[in-house]
Amino acid sequence: MSRLSRLLALVAVLLVAGCGKPDFSDAEKKTIASLALNALPVLKPDTTNRFADVPAAAALGSTLFFDQGMSHDGNVSCSTCHKIDRQFQDDLPQAVGVGRTNRRSMPLAGVARNPWFFWDGRRDSLWAQALTPLENPLEQAGNRAAFAHYIHKRFGERYERIFGPLPDLSAVPANASPLGNEAEQAAWKAMTAAQMNDVNRVFANIGKAIAAFERSIEPAQTRFDRFAIDLASGAKPKADDAFSPEEMLGLKLFIGKANCVTCHNGPRFTDNSFHNTGVPPVKDLPLDRGRFDAVAQVEADPFNCFGAFRDGDAGACGELRFMVKDAPELMRAYKTPSLRGAATRPPYMHAGQFSSLEEVVAHYSAAPAAVEGTSEVHPLQLSDRERAALVAFLKTLSE
Repeated sequence: MSRLSRLLALVAVLLVAGCGKPDFSDAEKKTIASLALNALPVLKPDTTNRFADVPAAAALGSTLFFDQGMSHDGNVSCSTCHKIDRQFQDDLPQAVGVGRTNRRSMPLAGVARNPWFFWDGRRDSLWAQALTPLENPLEQAGNRAAFAHYIHKRFGERYERIFGPLPDLSAVPANASPLGNEAEQAAWKAMTAAQMNDVNRVFANIGKAIAAFERSIEPAQTRFDRFAIDLASGAKPKADDAFSPEEMLGLKLFIGKANCVTCHNGPRFTDNSFHNTGVPPVKDLPLDRGRFDAVAQVEADPFNCFGAFRDGDAGACGELRFMVKDAPELMRAYKTPSLRGAATRPPYMHAGQFSSLEEVVAHYSAAPAAVEGTSEVHPLQLSDRERAALVAFLKTLSE
């Protein structure tokens, strides 16, 4: 550390703790404390997946997550778009599997705490989410009959130790799915109801195993968390953890004037909800109306909480039972992403519209009108200094 850096760190320490005068009001301190990782509650059991916390299921799920055989061409796995060394995302504006999709890969830290999944919430459980890319023609491009056969051939013994006996698949076509190409759909329709149910059960258990693995992925503590803990306790922060004057201003703006905390709240910096914030579409990508179209998709999903493959009773289905189905604010509304680690994973927004945090902050400062629906944000008219301070603060969530 240079002499100038040491001096700046010392100044920051004095700003935070000097003369016993707080730099934040009691109300601000309470808000800041609510954002710290130590305020994150214990992960609740997933009663729709009785294997969610079974170590053997998580181990199998980990194997499947990294297995390229879980794709049509043998070249794509879950880890293709969710790279373990990149916060379980891929740094691309739109994810690329067998083909290029129209959405950005989301990081997986803390994903098991979500009530809805994907940018638009088109799935209502982590295990149902895990199934969707497997059959998406642009992601892993497989079909559920082929996956059932693959499990039987490669992981039959491991599967049966966890989920019980595999069904007899000898009469099941090698390739069949209600979502596949014409041949796969025809093969699926020719199957008996019992065969369809057997394949769907194996397919659902694949998702439940992958979800058991993904439940283990949690966010890591950052410099912000250490600062917040010291601030709440009145302890003098270590020089390496102390906030610079710019970062202090950014934090004040985040919970105050800029109003970021309205949507980016709680220890994961997300309200887990959907908002239209006027983010522009990407030229040449298919029409994307966000949550507006996802409602019908989650209702139609045979693996949703009301479906036959849910474990436990329907008491766990409150989110699906009471979800908003028809409201103007659903148009082009997308999930509030967690900001933890955001500084190291550009580009940003649901289709990688912005290449830097500076562009993101500039967008919210200007608050342009939405191309469809109504944006919830209003112009903040932040100065250059304030925008830079917000960016500086956001970087403390990645250090």
